Amino acid sequence: MVSDEQRMPGDASATLAVSTVIFALRREADSELATVWLPLVRRIREPYEGCWALPGGPLRSDEDLAVAAARTLNETTGLTPRYLEQLYAFGDVGRSAGGRVVSIVYWALVRSEEAEQASVGENVRWFAADDLPPLAFDHNLIVEYALWRLRNKMEYSRIAHAFLGETFTLAQLREVHEAVLGRALDPANFRRGIEASNAVVATDEVLLGTRHRPPRLYRYDSAIDLADQGPLPRLNDRPLIAPQQHLNDEGKNA
Repeated sequence: MVSDEQRMPGDASATLAVSTVIFALRREADSELATVWLPLVRRIREPYEGCWALPGGPLRSDEDLAVAAARTLNETTGLTPRYLEQLYAFGDVGRSAGGRVVSIVYWALVRSEEAEQASVGENVRWFAADDLPPLAFDHNLIVEYALWRLRNKMEYSRIAHAFLGETFTLAQLREVHEAVLGRALDPANFRRGIEASNAVVATDEVLLGTRHRPPRLYRYDSAIDLADQGPLPRLNDRPLIAPQQHLNDEGKNA
């Protein structure tokens, strides 16, 4: 460890910030296929004034990382995600022109109906994840990495549940996988793979109002956690957003 006496001239402490990549599935009016979208916020000061960026802000000295991620996300977009997981720490020396900033990045998933409740306007807007404008700082790289993580995790975990209701049809589950992976999947092969995984449980209910035979509704096995936290405390075992907190603009969106 380097003591204060051993520090080189010009050394300064880095600012810690928290940012969040939040994904939702959205279907445009002229398309039958849903795609992955995320909300961005427009920066209102230099550096990168006027550019789009991920929701985020400085880490307060008295709050946990996950709490800070949920708070800044809620204050900028009004969203409260069901799924929130730490993604990576981004801390290249030159990533922020305003001084050394290390960002702890989280990623979150919300259902389509929840995404519709987001606070959008001149400075908050949804963008297709595969068609982003140049973003502030290294946020394009962050989104690219988050998409890679999402697509890889879709192959081996029950993360698709975060995009769905408590019950769903296998066709709805397949549509989530297709939207995230960006390719069509064979329905029969998908059904066999899901049933063999034992991750979902058939219910006694069916989806009504369809043109053909009502499809069976399934649910995920509740014994399997949405995210594997290992020995760490579960995020949903403690409140993430304290009431009536307001985001300090200093260091926001780093």
